[in-house]
Amino acid sequence: MKEMKETLETLKARLAKVMDLNAAAAVLEWDQETHMPAGAAGVRALQISTIRKLAHEHLTADEIGALLDRLDPAVSDLDPASTEAALVRVTRRDYERARKLPGRLVAALAEASAHAREAWKTARETDSFATFAPHLERLVELNVEKAETLGYEEHLYDPLLDEFEPGMKTADVERVFEGLRAELVPLVHAIAERPAPDETVLHRRFDPQKQWDFGLAVIRDFGFDFERGRQDHSAHPFTTAFSVFDVRLTTRVDEHFFNPAFFGTLHEAGHGLYEQGIDPALDRTPLASGTSLGMHESQSRLWENLVGRSRPFWTYYYPHLQKTFPESLSDVEGETFFRAVNKVAPSLIRVEADEVTYNLHIMLRFELEKAMLEGRLAVADVPEAWNEKMEAYLGLRPSSDAEGALQDIHWSLGAFGYFPTYALGNLMSAQLFNQAKQDLVGLDDQIAGGTFEALLRWLRVRVHRHGRKKTATEILVDTTGAGLRADPWLAYVREKFGALYGL
Repeated sequence: MKEMKETLETLKARLAKVMDLNAAAAVLEWDQETHMPAGAAGVRALQISTIRKLAHEHLTADEIGALLDRLDPAVSDLDPASTEAALVRVTRRDYERARKLPGRLVAALAEASAHAREAWKTARETDSFATFAPHLERLVELNVEKAETLGYEEHLYDPLLDEFEPGMKTADVERVFEGLRAELVPLVHAIAERPAPDETVLHRRFDPQKQWDFGLAVIRDFGFDFERGRQDHSAHPFTTAFSVFDVRLTTRVDEHFFNPAFFGTLHEAGHGLYEQGIDPALDRTPLASGTSLGMHESQSRLWENLVGRSRPFWTYYYPHLQKTFPESLSDVEGETFFRAVNKVAPSLIRVEADEVTYNLHIMLRFELEKAMLEGRLAVADVPEAWNEKMEAYLGLRPSSDAEGALQDIHWSLGAFGYFPTYALGNLMSAQLFNQAKQDLVGLDDQIAGGTFEALLRWLRVRVHRHGRKKTATEILVDTTGAGLRADPWLAYVREKFGALYGL
């Protein structure tokens, strides 16, 4: 036992260096999106590449493998849910995956994505897909190499998806999406035949600083700890964590549209609350992050939609919002506003999409990036393919690439395999929230009173504190009694929007 503890401490010390290096790279990446001057893009790409390669080399060192070999039999008799067993199991997964990737490829991906981020920003601002295309081609090429290096049995996309949603297969995603599409398209058509709520109230002038301050006040009520986190501006909202004790949110503000900043803040705060809720004892180890991107997204969608777009939430917060923006909302009834923020209508921009049509945006992106990786879709043809799918799925055709194929940052990050987790997170959010409502008597009344302590405490115990000690499936099964299911989310949207639209 003493020898095991000493070996574990040696492993933790080595892993702490890996985590510190990755955190340093993440700080540089966060700064690139928030404060870095544009002229620093070239050198920043090299800096990030160097640090990511160093982290990779430390993780894949022979010494890590030797420590794991010594610990594997030592922890085999421990509870699999124990920190010791989980640390060895998760590190083994990361180590073996990383050992397959040469440092050259890791550095190339980091450098290419750093350059691509800056090219994407320029391309989006100037509506020039051609500016971004060479960078996207390079990232597709590198991700194909990455997938082939990692290896797969069924589909090239599988090892990329597995990075973000461990254990999930491309075929699983396709089955889930097929079922969702069959349910969603008729629902969207049925809603389209009903009178649409007036959403012009959301497009009046809303002072940017007041929007910012109101959003911060709400997530402070949620429980986001500003002693261990902050929010900044970025071109595309995102959350990153350098530690359990340092979590960064970002959002963007539109002076003439209320939704992007406010719901973006709630969404990113959901991610941030997850990171802040991880057991501090796991900090500086591979266990100290969300267990999967789907589970992470479940937290952001839960706070943004199941809480933040609910009737109880606006029962409490709408009077406060009216006082904040009297010139814009004094003549708007609470019910009118509630219906406006829950309007279902096909839209071009994913992050502004309503709850019902959102998953169709994800399906579109999943199909396009899979086609690029398979070589069935040339990068140059992506804008037209995007527009055709947008028209087929949502009945809309972007008038520019900025509101079409250039709207998301993810491909510029090299994050192929990421998009499906957004839809998976939607499904998980409803499963978890349903269980929370069963376990927490009077939860709607608490939300209507602006009180979220019980809900956050429940999520801390059920989801957050475990970090990567439990898989997403284990969390769902332990909490709800079942693995991933679409039924709870479909029932939720049918009930909510059936009532709103008189279906």
